Amino acid sequence: MNKTTKPALVIMAAGMGSRYGGLKQMDPVGPNGEPIIDYSIYDALKAGFDHVVFIIKKEIEKEFRDVIGKKVEEKTHVTYVFQDINDLPEGFTAPSNREKPWGTGQAVLCCKDHIKTPFAVINADDLYGRGSYQVLYEFLENIKDPSVRDYSLVGYVLKNTLTDHGTVARGVCKANTEGYLEEINERLRIKRFPDSVKYENEDGSWTDLSENSIVSLNFWGFAPSIFEELETGFVDFLKADETDIEKAEFLLPNFAGDLLKANRATFKVLPTQERWYGVTYREDMPRVRLAVEKMIEEGLYPKNL
Repeated sequence: MNKTTKPALVIMAAGMGSRYGGLKQMDPVGPNGEPIIDYSIYDALKAGFDHVVFIIKKEIEKEFRDVIGKKVEEKTHVTYVFQDINDLPEGFTAPSNREKPWGTGQAVLCCKDHIKTPFAVINADDLYGRGSYQVLYEFLENIKDPSVRDYSLVGYVLKNTLTDHGTVARGVCKANTEGYLEEINERLRIKRFPDSVKYENEDGSWTDLSENSIVSLNFWGFAPSIFEELETGFVDFLKADETDIEKAEFLLPNFAGDLLKANRATFKVLPTQERWYGVTYREDMPRVRLAVEKMIEEGLYPKNL
């Protein structure tokens, strides 16, 4: 257990990237074979984080440690947490034909015995931008009571988070005048068209969405109290989704929305103008590599991390 009182960084790396077709967390984007996750950790450590928690699948542990973990262990405290389909509350069992873990909510819940400080949560395959880590770290550093239900998320401008190669999933946010989240709607298929941005509805129709909408990219800030809420929320999810239990996922945006509706928590939306770079599809990789090359030239990153 890390003894620091500084905020921790939780990195969700258990997904195998079904749309991408491979373990994209480890694919190189930097000049010396660095994956996106290396740049994320570099930004986080610069911001002040000093404890990294990797959420992975047990079956990729050796490869993950060899390619990513060992380098990070030389720079900061590291914890490995395993997301497992069978890690369920008492009274529940996973269906035999289920293949995927239970989603981002269960992933974070897996960390409950390993984190005692405020913490950030990110995806392993998203490059979020240095400024986003700084603004979230400042928020987390000001959490003095681990039992508070005052959480946060980094809010991106939608047009800065799109790919030209297909659809993306984003939590579309509505905040009040004081910057607190009022509503979040997970749109699983958002796409840029020649003259607009739209999201696909369940019936196959498309609805316009402003390119200036504020969206969540699973970049969250939590106090340790979130684990108690996740435990309750996961049980409620499993009870509610028994009819589709083979595929249903316990997702952080939906969970946050439920907390808001029940008035159990607040979420401060921390706005950023940073541009997102990620590898949702294999075709995204050249753009990400070019962006990293440019940032190295501008001095944002050293040539050798």
